[in-house]
Amino acid sequence: MKAHVAVLPSPGMGHIIPFLELAKQLVVRHGIHVSLLNITTEASAAQNQLLHSPTLPPNLKVIDLPPADISALVTEDAGIVTRLCIIVQESLKPLKSVLIELGKPQALIIDLFCTQALEICNELSIPTYTLFTCSTAFLAFTLYLPTLDREVECEYVDLPEPVQVPGCTPIRIEDLLDQVRNRKIDEYKWVLFHFNRTPLATGIFLNSWEDFEPASLKAIREHPFYKQIATPPVHPVGPLIKEDEPLTELGAKCVAWLDKQPLDSVLFVSLGSGGTLTNAQLTELAWGLELSQQRFILVVRKPTDGSASGSFFNVDGDVNDPKAYLPEGFIERTKGVGLVVPSWAPQVAVLRHPATGAFLSHCGWNSTLESITYGVPMIAWPLYAEQRMNAAMLVEEVGVAVKPMVGEGKGLVEREEIERMVRMVMEGEEGKAIRGRAKELEHSASQGLNFGGSSYESLFRVVKEWTTSDQI
Repeated sequence: MKAHVAVLPSPGMGHIIPFLELAKQLVVRHGIHVSLLNITTEASAAQNQLLHSPTLPPNLKVIDLPPADISALVTEDAGIVTRLCIIVQESLKPLKSVLIELGKPQALIIDLFCTQALEICNELSIPTYTLFTCSTAFLAFTLYLPTLDREVECEYVDLPEPVQVPGCTPIRIEDLLDQVRNRKIDEYKWVLFHFNRTPLATGIFLNSWEDFEPASLKAIREHPFYKQIATPPVHPVGPLIKEDEPLTELGAKCVAWLDKQPLDSVLFVSLGSGGTLTNAQLTELAWGLELSQQRFILVVRKPTDGSASGSFFNVDGDVNDPKAYLPEGFIERTKGVGLVVPSWAPQVAVLRHPATGAFLSHCGWNSTLESITYGVPMIAWPLYAEQRMNAAMLVEEVGVAVKPMVGEGKGLVEREEIERMVRMVMEGEEGKAIRGRAKELEHSASQGLNFGGSSYESLFRVVKEWTTSDQI
């Protein structure tokens, strides 16, 4: 009989995509039967569409958890992580009966924000693994935060020096994720609650591979600090990225436009499924692209003058006319050189296209992995969550990205700086260097996933434990 494993992502496309890809790999390449438990509360149209696609493999079943009423528990102004954590907490109330009904699977693989499942699985004697959907460097920070919380009295933003995560590159105070910048708020309490419980898993799957972040991986495996807190074994099984998606009419238009462009000549500008810019910053970005005279595809969302994560819970949900907010005449003046796409573009299809030469990205982990998998260097434009930490790591450690400077006292990246960055990456020597490094990593990523490669073997070893335990 096939081993049966359940997987439980928290909401948000950044979490759903790697979980779905891991589930597909387990089914298709390792012969496991997988039940994906889908948290439906406030799920975006994009999430529903992806998880109910008719093309999912036969042994992958999606089970919708009943929607939870969170209206009395969450205020309108609650932060994104608080909202997410309460949705998960309330949605997991029927988890025990769901797992019993499934015949108690051999394992449950959970997301970082689903650690309430640990007690339930303990009660049912089901081993629980975490699929960590961020970088290995961020996992090291996650494991260190509870110690930092105990040892430091003041706010972290008031620390005089960068945060020294054991065995890793120090994190600059300005790069710390938003949720730990104020220790009195609910966001911080939720993050600390879940980070504290990360070592309780039986094992941690990483959406990364052996050659991508070797220093952080070595630290977690060998540094005395992580041994002392009993860090479970880590298994790099990435890159887990979205495979081909069916092209919409608009998507086909993007690809057809790229077909007419020279090799490595187009800058792809897209700030993720949940990211938005202010009016002022979007104006500077448009002018910078125009002044650079480089070819581009620009994916735009309606600007917000509030939170940078303005569309996190509303992916694919807005009517959007770029002419209403881009500089007057921009679309007409850049016709032929640039293509403006409202809301969404088929990112994988664009990144893998030979005409795409660089990616201006928010540095969300999924987008980062997609870029590297297709050998595309990056201009790092982090917006929220752990993206500033990712950007610093990609620029300073991995060497596949450059980052524009924010204008002094202005709080935004000005058009001249954008023009300079774009030209440098598309035409300059530095652009050649980071492109070369991206191509090297493209090769190691695909090797790792192949039969016998490091990520394939890493997953296979755990599958073997499940199938053996199934026979005992």
